[in-house]
Amino acid sequence: MHDIGKNLVDIILTNNGYEVINLGIKVGINEMISAVEEHQADALGMSGLLVKSTLIMRENLELMNERGMSGVPVLLGGAALTRTYVERDLRTIYEGRVFYGKDAFEGLRVLDHLGELRRGEDEPTYGREISEKNVQRRFRGQEPVPEGLPARSPEVDQENPIFVPPFLGSRVAKGMSIDEISDYLNLTALFRNQWGFRPEEGEDDPAFKERVSATLREQLAIAKEDDLLIPQVVWGHFPVASDGNDLIVYSDDTRTVELTRFTFPRQHQMPFLCIADFFRPVDSPDHDYASFMLVTMGSRISERCQQLFAENRYSDYLMLHGLGVEMAEALAELWHRRIREELGFAEEDGPTLTGLFRQQYRGGRYSWGYPACPDLMDNAKVAELLGADRIGVVVSEGFQLHPEQTTDAIICHHPMAKYFVA
Repeated sequence: MHDIGKNLVDIILTNNGYEVINLGIKVGINEMISAVEEHQADALGMSGLLVKSTLIMRENLELMNERGMSGVPVLLGGAALTRTYVERDLRTIYEGRVFYGKDAFEGLRVLDHLGELRRGEDEPTYGREISEKNVQRRFRGQEPVPEGLPARSPEVDQENPIFVPPFLGSRVAKGMSIDEISDYLNLTALFRNQWGFRPEEGEDDPAFKERVSATLREQLAIAKEDDLLIPQVVWGHFPVASDGNDLIVYSDDTRTVELTRFTFPRQHQMPFLCIADFFRPVDSPDHDYASFMLVTMGSRISERCQQLFAENRYSDYLMLHGLGVEMAEALAELWHRRIREELGFAEEDGPTLTGLFRQQYRGGRYSWGYPACPDLMDNAKVAELLGADRIGVVVSEGFQLHPEQTTDAIICHHPMAKYFVA
């Protein structure tokens, strides 16, 4: 997971009296076990972002059984896990106590209760009781694909206009105005979700945003003064064609050289949507195009966040980190608008910025890791396709984009391309 996840756990537990040994990210089970033994730890926490992580966690628990470490309670969390998977499947694997941590606060409650049990009468079933709920199969590996699914959704029109891009290939943009990017900030996401502010009694939303905007201006001023936000973009337009659930990306309009292909999941019930459906099929006489983009706010803000965390300046850390995350999203929103202008249909945008956050524009922008395109491994394909190294972006072994304040997307011009769950 990104640093923010483990750091939030660290902050919350430390501030509630616990000693936390923060091992960082991409840590193997042998290193974890060594740390547990060295520090005589009372519990071990792991987090997983990718579906593959669920299998690794299972293997880790089996190894802990073999090493005779079932006396160590294990807390598991992260985007790849569900409560039923942990409390049903993984509890049947581990001989000790294992818990699902929806967030850091649930982890705190678990540790508090474990402490109470150590000081009083034991509760043998705590952390061992097997859930009777059905496990969501997508968290147990690849879900079987039902037979008889259509190659394309019957609901997606193939007669929509095709917009020919002004160039093919990729380009780099740097030096965008911080003020222009901040105009595209989602203030609700920043103020409420990232910073945790809430309206005061009797305060309506406009007044709430006006009050917290003073803090935003302060944070932006600090970021500008220290040159912490370095916006950069690599984007491009490519000839494409769909082949069932695959989207083929070609090197040029001769469509003879395949650069890469993306495989997207298809819904198992009507309307059987798949992102590939939003482009002309490979046997169509029409030439269709897809746009891709990757935006970043640079590494300096990540480095400063790490510095603030190391100095125990937790409030400053959370404020700056939240600003960086939402500024990356704002840059993506701004650049998606630029791409719509390049393709020639930006006049179809809704009249307000709030409308843009609700997809009031033609087509759609899909980032990997979300329900319509969940495979984070495709981040590596996008980075290679666009030449992300030109703006200092790399893909980790876990297929995360680094620096952290970075996001990528495929942009579809089809009017039916809106968010859906596959």
